[in-house]
Amino acid sequence: MKDYKKYFVIPAPPEMVYRALTNEATLKLWTGEDAKMEETEGFEFSLWEESITGINIAFEKNHKIVQQWYFGDQKPDSIVTIKLHPHKAGTSAELIHSNIPDDYYDNIVMGWEDIYFGALTAFYQ
Repeated sequence: MKDYKKYFVIPAPPEMVYRALTNEATLKLWTGEDAKMEETEGFEFSLWEESITGINIAFEKNHKIVQQWYFGDQKPDSIVTIKLHPHKAGTSAELIHSNIPDDYYDNIVMGWEDIYFGALTAFYQ
């Protein structure tokens, strides 16, 4: 198991970034893919046509999202925490993804950088 932490700067205020990450319709706009999402603890979400699945654990409106991402029956759970901080260029998104299975690590890191936050940043440019 490996952990990954990185900051991404997104050219939009935290409120807009939060909505882009928690609102199903907005997720579909910037990903271009089907998504199932509700800003509800315990909701089982899916992104990129079920390439990413998991359960929402906690929310702090416009500030923090905590999710468990599914990797089969893996224990301990893989936890994603995204914290949004105001930044002079918009938002600094602090990403912490813990307990990534070794076999998935490189693809997950590439996905975070190029696909997830890369697409979100491009959406607001």
